[in-house]
Amino acid sequence: MKDQLTALIADALHPDHLEVIDESHMHNVPKGAQSHFKIVVVSGQFEGLPLVARHRKINGLIKPLFSGSLHALALHTMTPAEWESRRGSAPNSPQCMGGSK
Repeated sequence: MKDQLTALIADALHPDHLEVIDESHMHNVPKGAQSHFKIVVVSGQFEGLPLVARHRKINGLIKPLFSGSLHALALHTMTPAEWESRRGSAPNSPQCMGGSK
């Protein structure tokens, strides 16, 4: 799943920076599940786009994967200038509040 997400986003956006992080272990899912991901993508294609449009762009690219085991995404979409202003970091994901976690 991680490789599929990475390929779809990289091929479409040619990002300056891309991280696809499997955070399934932080959730109440079966061992080995690949269902929850944090995606950090930095692309010039986000210039002038509001956050919602950026997220829609990513969701549109990976929509077919939601019919499989993909369940949830934490999206951090930035322009190169925004990434630089954050000193190359994205927020940490919170711990899961549901299930037994």
